[in-house]
Amino acid sequence: MAYPLLCNAVNTMATPAAQPEAVVKPKVVVTSVSQKFRVRENGRVQDFTAVEDFSLTVNEGEFLTLVGSSGCGKSTVLDILAGLVKPRAGKASIGEREIKGTSFDTGIVMQGYALFPWRNVRDNVAFGLEIKGVCKKERLAAADRFLDLVGLAKFASRYPHELSGGMKQRVAIARALAYDPEVLLMDEPFAAVDAQTRETLQDELLRIWDATKKTIIFVTHSIDEAVFLADRVVVLTSHPGRVKEIISVNIPRPRSNAEIRLSGEFNWIRQRVYDALMDSLPRIEPRTD
Repeated sequence: MAYPLLCNAVNTMATPAAQPEAVVKPKVVVTSVSQKFRVRENGRVQDFTAVEDFSLTVNEGEFLTLVGSSGCGKSTVLDILAGLVKPRAGKASIGEREIKGTSFDTGIVMQGYALFPWRNVRDNVAFGLEIKGVCKKERLAAADRFLDLVGLAKFASRYPHELSGGMKQRVAIARALAYDPEVLLMDEPFAAVDAQTRETLQDELLRIWDATKKTIIFVTHSIDEAVFLADRVVVLTSHPGRVKEIISVNIPRPRSNAEIRLSGEFNWIRQRVYDALMDSLPRIEPRTD
């Protein structure tokens, strides 16, 4: 009486059903954004255009990096996505929500750790949940979970001045993740640490990203860092910032710094990003006098 089931099982194994392709959903959409600031130059107040006609779509769960020369508007783009700055033109949205101010949809990690020196590590990580009104027991339990995720469970009772730079940045990442934002914005978070610690933090960030499946937008000046971390690298023009080129990083995951940087594929993509970045810089005419 079990034969029909057995036959069905055999048939299923012989002709496996086609697996549906994963649906790619946009998570962040920036449409024709422009932003100007009032600046004083040569004694006159005038407009400075930071970004102009900037459009970009970031998919859900994607790790995207932004690179460009100093002053090209990378940080301005993050400020707009965080709701800290309102664009003069265009709009940006996260999911179905147009960004019109700050919200818990986004977590921010900056180069400066911005930890509260009077709070211990656990209380720093729990801060966002405290602002959201989560009860103390739940927010401390969540803080402990994310400290464990970033490898700092043993340091929960320490204060920021008792931590190394790399450890402080891990606390900042744990704090940004603890209140469960939809998008994590990172503005050169590893620029202040030494080269060896920077590579360790890159490996750790990819591990955390794989565990949380967050959408990450990461600003960096380092081409190597941009290529190693990203699914796609967005190269911006010099000011005003526009999208110069978007380069896919088709390197298998998981990735390891020790192996990837020596591969031909990594160096080929790195060269593409470098060429696009150099091509975006303003031309400096040689002096003739």
